[in-house]
Amino acid sequence: MATLDELMQLPGAMAAFEFRGSGELLEQRIAYPERINESTLDLLAHMCAANMSIATMQARGWEKVTHMKGFYPIQEFTLVGFDWSVVVSGLDRERFKDRGKASLPPFTGVVLANEKADYEAAFATMEKPEPAP
Repeated sequence: MATLDELMQLPGAMAAFEFRGSGELLEQRIAYPERINESTLDLLAHMCAANMSIATMQARGWEKVTHMKGFYPIQEFTLVGFDWSVVVSGLDRERFKDRGKASLPPFTGVVLANEKADYEAAFATMEKPEPAP
């Protein structure tokens, strides 16, 4: 379970943010406000929530139609742009579901400048297990 501050330590990190499944931006860190601001992150959070919902619908439908397994649940994705990309994780949500928790944690995202992006490091950071209580 990565913190926003940990995500901001990744190579090329421009911003890190948390958002609800509805797209509501909850918290953010911004390293380069001249390149990305809170308004842009709010729009990005809504777009990521929509993409997560669409991908989930497609994965569930594909599994049902083909009887192939392993596509659902959608836990993480990357959206690659021209100058920067976003890596999003809902992995903590799936971990909480597995434990029967009622309240799901938010999605987490990190915006990376493409010229320095290390996607594997981003996923490894996001996939870190939650510390033991």
